[in-house]
Amino acid sequence: MTDLAEITRIRVEDPGRIAREWAARRPGAIPADGRLLLVAADHPARGALGVRGEPTAMASRSDLLRRLVTALRRPGVDGVLGTPDVLDDLLLMGALDGALVIGSMNRGGLQGAAFELDDRFTAYTPAEIAARGLQGGKMLTRIALDDPGTVATLEASAAAVTGLAERGLMAMVEPFLSGRRDGKVANLLDPDSVIRSVAIASGLGASSAHTWLKLPVVDELERVMDATTLPTLLLGGDPTGDPQATYAGWGEALTLPAVRGLVVGRALLYPPDGDVAAAVDTAAALVHGSRQDEVSRETGAPATTGARA
Repeated sequence: MTDLAEITRIRVEDPGRIAREWAARRPGAIPADGRLLLVAADHPARGALGVRGEPTAMASRSDLLRRLVTALRRPGVDGVLGTPDVLDDLLLMGALDGALVIGSMNRGGLQGAAFELDDRFTAYTPAEIAARGLQGGKMLTRIALDDPGTVATLEASAAAVTGLAERGLMAMVEPFLSGRRDGKVANLLDPDSVIRSVAIASGLGASSAHTWLKLPVVDELERVMDATTLPTLLLGGDPTGDPQATYAGWGEALTLPAVRGLVVGRALLYPPDGDVAAAVDTAAALVHGSRQDEVSRETGAPATTGARA
């Protein structure tokens, strides 16, 4: 595995190697069971570095990368969601071979900014996602009914969905109805608000053939999921409660037919006990079932259905 000093050296002396490594990478795919466990790592680009009240928990890039590599090596983890800087680092570390990789596209709505609701596209484009052999793109789509700027976000998200669909790539839309409370942006997580966001997001783009949703776990999730036929991955959010309660909630949600897996970052990468591998293994068992017969990819041994081979 390439060390971090070597990554900086490559970026200085041979930046073209990044493109060559993407071209040579063995891509991942949706496993045979049709379910996905993806690790999310696009929070830093939006200035969102906090976990459980620790405002700079994700500030160390070396620590974040070590946690991501640990997670990606666990059986049952299918891939990763990230911005170009993080994914290029992981690529140079040799951590993305065989992984399903989703590029995060719009990180312009910086946490705490006056313009936070302007989820402008600042990272991957559909063309770059296709050129680098990624499997799709993800867009945060916050809908504030009292903010005229929301229409620009909807238009840009629709264009991204269309661009990805034209290339046969997954378009992962993460919608929220949002507003400001006491000067801070807050997502509305009551069932009716989530249902409305699902309805709006589902209609974005010239084709829905490759659209997936990324949604929070909320009350009355069965009623929420009845609002769409689109395959849906559940997000983890900033973990604040008991991890066992979180896992139980995920397990119940994963019984719904449209729920096809999880996209989780902080809850798995920064568990309270620090054991990333154990947290990831718990999530993998929920998504794909028991993995007692699997071993991690670096052993070279075959894996059962649903794990990266």
